[in-house]
Amino acid sequence: MPRIDFLNTKIDNVSMEEAVDSIASLIQENNSAYVVTPNLDHIVILEKDDEFAKVYKNADLILADGKPLIWISKLLGTSIKEKVSGSDIFPEICQMAAMKGYSIYILGAANGVAAKAAANLKEQYMGLNIVGTYSPPFGFEKNTNELEKIRKLITEANPDILAVSLGSPKGEKFIYHHLHEYSVPLSISIGATIDFEAGNVKRAPKWMSKVGLEWLYRTIKEPKRLAKRYWNDAVSIVPIIIKCRNK
Repeated sequence: MPRIDFLNTKIDNVSMEEAVDSIASLIQENNSAYVVTPNLDHIVILEKDDEFAKVYKNADLILADGKPLIWISKLLGTSIKEKVSGSDIFPEICQMAAMKGYSIYILGAANGVAAKAAANLKEQYMGLNIVGTYSPPFGFEKNTNELEKIRKLITEANPDILAVSLGSPKGEKFIYHHLHEYSVPLSISIGATIDFEAGNVKRAPKWMSKVGLEWLYRTIKEPKRLAKRYWNDAVSIVPIIIKCRNK
């Protein structure tokens, strides 16, 4: 699959269909692979977080999450085929898993949210096998008892796919540091996707997502949490683009 240089990372320049096919292949290979879905915020974090950069460097599949990355790629002359966001690809993964008989474990989101999302997804995709969900408490990543509990839950469930909804960069770092303990064929960090699938948070209308205005919709819905982040990302991305253009 074509992997291209993009700003301070790399991107697998694939369509949604190609991404799902690649994920199916990685599951079959059974080598504890993992997928990351960079957005503008990830690019900004990568510039100053060496640990996060290491996670990205070793990822098996890197998918462009967000229209701004598509726009920037055109500006840089390395056009990315398609936006393949975590929230868009996860339902496709569920559909593929239901068809091929792959099982899924969902880790993260607030208490009860993952279970609600699992119930909704099983209704939507006939035959989908979600073998477990768990919402760890705040600060679990520093608690050895919690980490051991999670290890046991996942290894006993023995899923083919681990979907992690812990926010970024926590989710990606968690996968990177623990994926070999669980021997799960494919892990993916999916951000707020589980909140969407549970119905707790409403996604932007499809037309807004298509034209790159999902950020505006989410800012209106959650101004206290997202307005500052999106502003900082918009300001911080400019010098990153300039630096990469001058290389």
